[in-house]
Amino acid sequence: MVRGTIVALCALAWSALAAAQGPNGVFLVAKPELADPNFSRTVVLVTQTEDFSTVGVIVNRPTTLKLAQFVADPGLETGKYRDAVFLGGPVMRNALIAVFVSEAAPAAPAFHVLPRLYMTMHTDNVKMLLASEGRRYRLFAGFSGWAPRQLESEFDREGWFVLPADAETVFRADTSGLWEELVKRASALKTRHKTKGPAEGGAGSPGLHRTCAVEQRGFCGGRPRFGTVPQLLTAAPESFGPVAFLGACPDM
Repeated sequence: MVRGTIVALCALAWSALAAAQGPNGVFLVAKPELADPNFSRTVVLVTQTEDFSTVGVIVNRPTTLKLAQFVADPGLETGKYRDAVFLGGPVMRNALIAVFVSEAAPAAPAFHVLPRLYMTMHTDNVKMLLASEGRRYRLFAGFSGWAPRQLESEFDREGWFVLPADAETVFRADTSGLWEELVKRASALKTRHKTKGPAEGGAGSPGLHRTCAVEQRGFCGGRPRFGTVPQLLTAAPESFGPVAFLGACPDM
């Protein structure tokens, strides 16, 4: 009962947070020294809400399982989804998260991560995607989130790079070398900024904000103000949206 209540509250938070949020997604790229097994060598697509709460999914951890192998809800059509299910993160690993392309905002709550790119755990959206033909989407088991100031402390310890996100990278067919590629890109950007003088927009320059790799909604400078999904657990219960659940979470 307690577990079910927590799950419901988390889903309520997702619905409430997604209601008025605009696109502001970025990639968090784990630095080589980040030892946390939940995020070591990961690339995480994250989005930040108006109150600085943060949610996201790991985009480079595909599982070896197909959706039909562990879906518990008989109402979910699984036959049309041919991709692997990715491990989105350590939070609610038995909840199904979808990242999908849409020309317009979906009817059910979803985070607007990037232009034309949304993230959702709402059953209506998931069912719509699973029943569709030719839609571009990917499914994740669980998601990633951080307690208040937890991620900020990881930035203080130099745990993450921050890079602009894009849909092509999110939907890459082979993600095996993605982390290495983005670490190399982020390291090159960091080196370039360090070697430039203030007049060139390098370290110490007031123009660094304008030349930063990420220039949106407080993410610039590599020190976003992250919060946590549970901050909105007291939102109105009418905002609650049903969640698509997997079965017993397999060993992934």
